[in-house]
Amino acid sequence: MSTLLQYTLDFFINFLTAFVIVRFIYYPQRRSQKFVLTFLGFNTIIFILFNFLASIELSMGVGFGLFAIFSILRYRTNPMPPREMTYLFILIALPMINFVMLSQNAYAELVLTTILISFVLLLLEKGWGFHFMASKSITYEKIDLINANNLKELIADLEERTGLKIHYVDINKINFLNDTAEIKVYYEESKNGNG
Repeated sequence: MSTLLQYTLDFFINFLTAFVIVRFIYYPQRRSQKFVLTFLGFNTIIFILFNFLASIELSMGVGFGLFAIFSILRYRTNPMPPREMTYLFILIALPMINFVMLSQNAYAELVLTTILISFVLLLLEKGWGFHFMASKSITYEKIDLINANNLKELIADLEERTGLKIHYVDINKINFLNDTAEIKVYYEESKNGNG
């Protein structure tokens, strides 16, 4: 197979792997295009960069150095949330994994690695085996219910007023001057993300 044809095939294998992760695992959870360009753009350019480094026979140490620079890159105007930063790191590491396996003709290992990475991401995104709580901060005015002896009444009042199934509350700050309290309520997060 010609070098150009092999490069094109490797490029599309890498891009398809990244596309499947971004489109079918990351995107359905948020339905936001905010980081799609970043993920696929970084993945593509790093794969091309690794191919370029291999073609001019630079050491893999230089490649790892560039990989480290890209993986600690932060956007100064909008810091990335941890979830998106994790995806970015995975999609930065993916071209290096793909490049090494493709250059060694380890196609079975490449398919298995892709399946395993996708499975772990899907497992974590769907929350299988986990039970997540959401929280909200509330300014609460019924100061007489803030007493530890009135916890059941406090939770019942909050559930009635918010419509949420509250599991527990944290009382963060009490202002006796204004008869208010800053509390944080923890409730079961609904499957559709509302709640």
